[in-house]
Parts: sequence; C-alpha cells; structure tokens
Amino acid sequence: MRCPWTLVPDRVRLRSDLIDYLQLTIWGLEMVRPTQGVPARLAAVRARIRAAEDRFGREPGSVALLAVSKKQEVAKIRAAFAVGQTAFGESYAQEAAEKMGVLETQGVRWHFIGRIQSNKTRQIAERFDWVHSLCDLKHARRLSEQRPARLPPLTACVQVNLDLEPGKAGLPPAQVADFITACAGLPRLKLVGLMALPAPTEDEEARRRPCRALRLLRDRIATPALPLPVLSMGMSADLEAAIAEGATMVRVGTAVFGPREVG
Repeated sequence: MRCPWTLVPDRVRLRSDLIDYLQLTIWGLEMVRPTQGVPARLAAVRARIRAAEDRFGREPGSVALLAVSKKQEVAKIRAAFAVGQTAFGESYAQEAAEKMGVLETQGVRWHFIGRIQSNKTRQIAERFDWVHSLCDLKHARRLSEQRPARLPPLTACVQVNLDLEPGKAGLPPAQVADFITACAGLPRLKLVGLMALPAPTEDEEARRRPCRALRLLRDRIATPALPLPVLSMGMSADLEAAIAEGATMVRVGTAVFGPREVG
C-alpha cells in the first residue's frame, strides 16, 4: 500500500497556514505526519476555523479559538503559546492553579470551562479571566464578591443545558433570561454570552440543531444593554457545525494537543 502522502500532487498549492500541515481522510482514517506536534496541530485547527468561516459566510477572524488544555502537559501549553495561542481552557481549578504557577506567562488568558464548585469560586475569581460555565446564582454572587478589585470584572458566559440532559450542568433554556437579569447587577461580573455542550453525534444536521437553538435563544433574550455577543460552542469534532450556526468561540482540546496525558 502506498503512503497516502504520495497521493498529493506536487502542484497542489496550500494556504500559508497549511504549509506544515495536511489532514487527509482516507479509508475513514485521519492521516497526520508523524513528526507533527502542537504547532502543526494548532495550524490545522486554525485552518479548519478559517475554512468554515469562508464556507458559511462568516467574517474572517470572527471565530476565536480556545485551546482546551485540561489534563495536558505544561510543555504543550508552552508550545501553543510560542506560536501565538493565548487563550487556554481548564476544567479543574487546582490543576489550573498549578499550571499557572509553573508558566507565569504574561499574555495568557485563562478560561474556566468546568463545573463550578462552591469551594473553588475564590480560586476561579482570583486566577481566571473568563468563566464559561455559570449557571448558579449563588456561584455568580460569590464570584462577583471574590473578584479582586485590582482585576477587571470576570468575563462570564451562562451555560445552557439545551436538551435537559440529566446530570449535565447548565440552565434549562426557559430559565436563562431570568438568570441573566438576576446577574446583571453584579458589579464584578461581565456577562457576555452563552455556552453549551451539545451531545456528541455523527450526523451533521444533529450537530447543527443544538447550536442553532443556542443562537436563537441568545437572539430572543439579548438586549441593547446586554447584547450577549459570545456563543461558546463547538469542539474538535463539531466545530464546523457550530461555526455554521453562529459560534464566536470554539473550544478545542485533542485536535490541538493530542490525547490527554496527565492523569
């Protein structure tokens, strides 16, 4: 069997952000040059985002990439930062605090994307720039109260449980508007949008449906005073579907860093 790379004609001209990367799906397998590491994976994800923006009529650069670094080695985060990635997502406050202590890198923006625990709100309020998983008014109040005065207000997205999945964090869609109203007066929180974690599926339309629902919910509840411009949705497998339906930030982990290696 010939190496799949021999199937690519020399005359093919790749976009600049794909020069060090080519992703082929052959016989249902994703073939990637074995020497590629985080920089090439990151270039590939950025290329997917730019291609989806173009395909679905989005403004170039309108979709931000959040590199989900939970359970990843610090060396991989450094490698991503070295090639321009500055936003990183973590799900566990203590793990993130340990990484922050090692990295001490100016310019990194830390996003908390995991389930919020009451005993971790101070850590989140003091160490993170964003929180994507806000869905409890008690937590919202604590985060606002515990946000240090030296820092700008904590940027926040409200997590929505679109399909009312048991055990999944997030507010039912019908409760989101009242929750946002209750949070709007908290002085150290800055509400900017909505976040969702749709159930995984292989069907393209099924991937797009919950993303569309989140966008339509945002459109219904947004006001001139609180426009909620951020839609945090889409991951490694479904970022194209999310971008098609209006995502402004996609959260991508394994496609950037590879399999999680930290226990």
